[in-house]
Amino acid sequence: MQKNRLWYLVIFTQLVFSLHAQHQEMHTPPHLWKGKKSVAEDSTSLLFAFKHGKVHGNLRYFFMATDNQDGLTDTYAHAAGGGLFYETAAYKGFQMGVGGYFIYNVGSSEMTLVDPKTNTISRYESALFDLENLSNKHDLDRLEELYLKYNWGKSHVIVGKQLINTPFINLQDGRMRPTEVGGIYSEIYPGKHNKLEGGYLYEISPRGTVDWYGIGESIGIYSNGVNINGTKGNYAQQIESKGIALVGYTHTLPKGHSLKFWNVYVDNVFNTTQAQYDTKQGNWVAGFQYTEQHAVHFGGNEDPSKTYFDPSQMSRVFSSKLGWENNQWKTSINYTRITGEGRYLMPREWGRDPFYTFMPRERNEGFGNVNAFVGKISYLADNFPLKTSLSYGVFKLPDVKDAALNKYGLPSYDQLNLEVIYEFENFLEGLEIQALYVHKSNQGETYANEKYIINKVNMSNYNVVLNFHF
Repeated sequence: MQKNRLWYLVIFTQLVFSLHAQHQEMHTPPHLWKGKKSVAEDSTSLLFAFKHGKVHGNLRYFFMATDNQDGLTDTYAHAAGGGLFYETAAYKGFQMGVGGYFIYNVGSSEMTLVDPKTNTISRYESALFDLENLSNKHDLDRLEELYLKYNWGKSHVIVGKQLINTPFINLQDGRMRPTEVGGIYSEIYPGKHNKLEGGYLYEISPRGTVDWYGIGESIGIYSNGVNINGTKGNYAQQIESKGIALVGYTHTLPKGHSLKFWNVYVDNVFNTTQAQYDTKQGNWVAGFQYTEQHAVHFGGNEDPSKTYFDPSQMSRVFSSKLGWENNQWKTSINYTRITGEGRYLMPREWGRDPFYTFMPRERNEGFGNVNAFVGKISYLADNFPLKTSLSYGVFKLPDVKDAALNKYGLPSYDQLNLEVIYEFENFLEGLEIQALYVHKSNQGETYANEKYIINKVNMSNYNVVLNFHF
């Protein structure tokens, strides 16, 4: 396990810009951040690339609260943070990027507080901070990006710590910071209508953590659920994997059609393949996905009680959408079917579900024999920086005691999401406010056991986020 600190940014920057300043004389100004007195004008020089790089910053405040069913523990959190990212200008096609972030718990309910009836803790709010150390309120910083990038034409390849956004490994933003990855990743454009992307990943820093983890040890930081025989999941720190190889191909067809193919191979654990077709005809849009998964070897560990993907199972997922869109309105009806051959599995530490029926604050990962129906509508105001969206879903899941197909003991539920985003202009340009309300109501049997209810159903989740980008 590797723990990176923002101090590395200071050390790194000093080494790059001030290699000559190995010693600071007493009684002299502390010119730690001094640069050259004149800006290099030679665009072929390394100094020019550093001097003409770009700095980006973000300040973020996040309020979240969960209102559970009467008699169960409610939680709330206030988080604030900020970060900087710097990327050089191109030098013979090469660029370097470095960035980090800090977070403070500025007033929250106790993240280690255990609900006395269910023996559970906060599910949503805890991921704003450090899931590996729930009592940590101040030492929350992370070196997020540190990479070397090479560009040619529209294409590029990046080596190091970076951000990627793919169907199965993605930012999954919705807390203070997204999921980050370490490895080599490339996007190549062989022709006008083709995009090829992929690479090899050897480390991940999941959302809600401050450390970096090898691929195997990153699986299991979040809830382990139950094994297919109903015993408690026990794969955290038990999965062996050398890395992830992933590849994606997008082909844009004439008249609004596109095809996408993805394959994610997790060494020694599982393989996932997805094909997706999307089309737009006038204002009408439609899409279809097919996803298939199989275990690799023993699914992560030879011991069935400690494995991630039980080799006796496989999964198939069909997802579709039909909608109508124009410049202001987007509407769709969506359906996802996960067959009863096994659970659809993808480490929640790595990203959110890629299905058309995905709704923030819940997933269908970890379940089989699922029927999900979701309607979505969003409106973007004309000549006014306001976006609103409403979605409602009905999710039919297996019985909470059907461990083979219900990993997390989540009953069938209905979910309502209402979101408003406003981007300020003029004097407050760069400031953005987002409000999200989520309500989930139970539609399944819970056997009078409140562990199937708390933080899962019969609850509301409130979110207010302020971002200032500069």
